Amino acid sequence: MRYLFFTNTPAHVHLYRHAATSLERQGHEILVLARDYGCTEDLLSYYGLPYQIYGVCDTTKGSFFRSLPGHYASIFRKTLRYDPDLVFGIGGYAAHAGAVARTPAVLIHDSEPTTLDHLVSRPFASMILTPHAFQKDLGEKHYRFTGFKETAYLHPDVYEPEGDVRAQLGVDASEPYAIVRLNAFGSHHDVGHGGFTADQRRTLIERLSEHTTVFVSDEGGDLDLAGLDAQAFDVHPALMHDALAGATVVVADTQTVATEAALLGTPVIRSNSFVGDDDMGNFIELEAQDLIRNLETFDSVLDTAVEFARDDDVGRRWERRRRAYLGDLVNLTELITTLATEMDSARTLDRVLDTSLRGDPSSAT
Repeated sequence: MRYLFFTNTPAHVHLYRHAATSLERQGHEILVLARDYGCTEDLLSYYGLPYQIYGVCDTTKGSFFRSLPGHYASIFRKTLRYDPDLVFGIGGYAAHAGAVARTPAVLIHDSEPTTLDHLVSRPFASMILTPHAFQKDLGEKHYRFTGFKETAYLHPDVYEPEGDVRAQLGVDASEPYAIVRLNAFGSHHDVGHGGFTADQRRTLIERLSEHTTVFVSDEGGDLDLAGLDAQAFDVHPALMHDALAGATVVVADTQTVATEAALLGTPVIRSNSFVGDDDMGNFIELEAQDLIRNLETFDSVLDTAVEFARDDDVGRRWERRRRAYLGDLVNLTELITTLATEMDSARTLDRVLDTSLRGDPSSAT
């Protein structure tokens, strides 16, 4: 079998890398079509996945739409040349590639605000998988699994540390540290949204650095750390999850890193304009499990960040909740690989998705 995977962002590399590697080891042929965005190519090279770049996109607003025609021309050309038996991806690129190649496309969505992507991809998808907390109904091909897209690589049966990240960060075995993760807000689904202001970023770092070592991961790369008692997060991006797992506290105005920290059992604070009554289902669920703090006001962010940084026991409490919660979640990598090898079986859905929910999102638990 020939499998085609789309990785449009670094997070997508993690989502599919274990499944792609497993299928390759089973003797199947795989190809990753990737967008040169952030550290996507660095991760693909690090994990030794066979890939081709279909286009480039930076973190500025508008870059995605300007690049769209060229991306599609490249994707269709490369897809037809590869002639896949099954396509996996996130949204429109994967769905339309499957349509052009006349082969099934399985999509994994987890963000309710990406309405445009849902509209353009849903008619062409053979199956759409979402986390159980996803609050929209995407139609008869929509199936829910009990987990998150991040359980493809952070489920306890899958996640293994890459190396000694503390040595790479330059902190000793007992030294506490915090990670501040800042979003560029340049994606098409980020239009009209934002996170910490420039002044808030500096204030947050100043306050946290009074209590712990601070590392800053700035997606946009425009924060000047001069005069701040903080360091840039400057290790290989493949070590990010190890760094999140070892942190005393993570503060983020991003989505994926906040979810990852929560699933790794690290105290995490998330604050951006998505937070509120209409927040995404994933974050409502994680807060209900006491694994994340979704905070609307910056004063609350400061107070909670300092509280966590000064609490010697907060990490142990978070880890206990993580162990209790993750044990009941689906190993998404296992589900993906089973679907890949048994997609032609009419009984596959009933057997593989027997813990999943379908249809009305109000039935999700």
